[in-house]
Order: sequence, then structure tokens, then C-alpha cells
Amino acid sequence: MTATLTINSHNYGSWSLRSWLLCKLAGLDFQEAVAASDDPSNRAELLLLSPSFLVPCLEHDGVRVWDTMAIAEHLQECFPDAGMLPADATARAHCRSICGEMHSGFHGLRSALPMNCKRRFKDFKVWAGAQPDIDRVFAIWTSCLETYGGPWLFGTAPTVADAMFAPVACRFVTYAVPCDDRSTKYVETLLGWPPMVAWLAAAEAEVDEVAELECEF
Repeated sequence: MTATLTINSHNYGSWSLRSWLLCKLAGLDFQEAVAASDDPSNRAELLLLSPSFLVPCLEHDGVRVWDTMAIAEHLQECFPDAGMLPADATARAHCRSICGEMHSGFHGLRSALPMNCKRRFKDFKVWAGAQPDIDRVFAIWTSCLETYGGPWLFGTAPTVADAMFAPVACRFVTYAVPCDDRSTKYVETLLGWPPMVAWLAAAEAEVDEVAELECEF
């Protein structure tokens, strides 16, 4: 049975990117479906105005899963040998912790630095409320890269954690957020990951625009 992952946008969809990368990590053979750009619920999700988020959504083996962390857990259950989580139990707990932190937090960063893969802002003023989130991201990255040796957050291969933080790397590039050398190399590693290269190419080719996410604010 062919799996289907429904996403909302390559250019703006941070949660869609995470789930897409998770499917690639799992080695899942899936088709991609894009929600209609004029759908009100889809637009509300992109603008972070929806009380619940039903996209991305994975349909696989008769199961329908629509939360990114739920998709990650489903894929881990289905493909336990894909290496989505670290093999070591301590590292695995650490990985789950920072993934959960990203999933439930960083609201200041999301609001101040909207996902927009195609745009580049050289002198973007970051709101004061977002800086603690940015600092926390750098602290997580530094801790993981120092502890596990890089170039990925948990060592020599990408895991769920890298998929969860990939949209943050895109945001930092879009808004020219200053990074230290270690974080810069990690961002380069993420953006050079073949699934990320494919996603960014699709984002560049995407013609639909959300005006609210194209403003310089």
C-alpha cells in the first residue's frame, strides 16, 4: 500500500518539512499531496492562527496520523531499524527531550521569524521576545554537537532531532541570524542533506504566496 503525506507548503510549511524529512529518514515510500492554498484551514495553520493543526498528515497502512511527533512515533514503530533515534538509551532519551521541547515551545521564534525558504533579509531586526528562544536553540545545538561529536546532533547520522530542527536552520538563513562557527557548520550540514536540498528546490519552484508571510516587519 502506498503511503501519502499531505503537506501545506514547501516554502512556508515548517511542520510539513519536519514530517517530510521524517518519512525520508524512515525510508518510507510515499506520495506527496499538497493541501489547496486557498483552503481557509490550511491558511490558518500556516499563519499559526488555528487552534489545531491537521496538516501535515500521513496515511500509511490504514492509519491516519496528523501530528508531527505522532508521525515520528508511528514511523519509529514501523521502521525500528531505520536509525531514526539514537541506539544508546541515554542519547535516545536526550533526543526525545529536545524534540519534545521543539514541538511544544519556541513560540517567540516562530512568531518573529516566520518560515519562508525563498526570502533573504540581511538586516532583519529580531524581536526581543524571540532572542531567548534563539539562544536556547544554540545551547541545544552546542550541547549535542559537543556531546556526540557531530556533524549531526546525535553523531554521524541524522535522527528525528535533525528533522525537528531543520526549519529553524532555514529560518536562521532567511533572517541572517548570527551563528557561531559550530552552529554555522551544523546549518550547512542540514542544508546540504539530500532530502533538504530536494525540499528547498521544491520551495523555490512554488508559485503560491501568503501575503502576510511576505511582509518585511
